[in-house]
Amino acid sequence: MEDRGKENNPFHGITLKKMLISLLGFYGWDGLAARIKIRCFQIDPSVNSSLKFLRKTPWARTKVEDLYFYTESLREKEPEELE
Repeated sequence: MEDRGKENNPFHGITLKKMLISLLGFYGWDGLAARIKIRCFQIDPSVNSSLKFLRKTPWARTKVEDLYFYTESLREKEPEELE
């Protein structure tokens, strides 16, 4: 039964750190800050401080997760235009 849950969970195997680094590679800090209005992306941003904030703040983490899956869906639909 547990294996079924993993198959249906879009987050399985994807860490918050992996999501953040992927988004940074795609948007950069400025682009990320423009899309998600949180201070840890706007003022002296770093991966470690952002992860610390996101792990303690469920609404912000949800925004990052949503943007990550939206961005991944764009990459799947039009990979030649995004590279």
